[in-house]
Amino acid sequence: MFVTAAYAQSTTTEGEAHDPAAAGEVHTETGVAHEGEHGTGVFPPFDPTHFASQLLWLAITFGLFYLLMSKVIIPRIGGILETRHDRIAQDLDEASRLKGEADAAIASYEQELASARAKGHSIADTAREAAKAKATADRTAVEADLTKKITAAEARIAEIKSKALADVGAIAEDTATAVVKQLIGGTVTKAEIAAAVKASAGN
Repeated sequence: MFVTAAYAQSTTTEGEAHDPAAAGEVHTETGVAHEGEHGTGVFPPFDPTHFASQLLWLAITFGLFYLLMSKVIIPRIGGILETRHDRIAQDLDEASRLKGEADAAIASYEQELASARAKGHSIADTAREAAKAKATADRTAVEADLTKKITAAEARIAEIKSKALADVGAIAEDTATAVVKQLIGGTVTKAEIAAAVKASAGN
């Protein structure tokens, strides 16, 4: 390739002009001058020449963050809160329903308990009255039986007494007849002996 002397000279001049070491430019990554040269000493984020780009990136970042919040995070949080609200409302409704059922069960239990107590009192009163009536009937039957037995016993005693008295009278007459025979040696009529025994019994 053919190169003229003027083109080579101009190329060399431009290379020297753009050489960082020759021009003393600051390295963009480290912020220090090449070949030991010192920079301006300003921290890049505080450099006024970078404010425009920083504001631009701040606006872009804020916009992206706002879109992320408004499109993704806030709807999810809202959905979670709504779900929890619905679940809490359902739990409260369920608790209210269970409380109502418990109150109804307690009222039913108390009513059944009162009914059972009343029924128990009624059964006890009925049993007491039945036992009292049975005891009265049994006592009446026993008393009637005893009265009947006493009457029969009294009749038997009267019969035995009458028979004994009759036997005593006959024995007395026989004894009196024997005594008279031994004492006076005579005989006495049976009528006389009976009259004497009756007179003696009457005294």
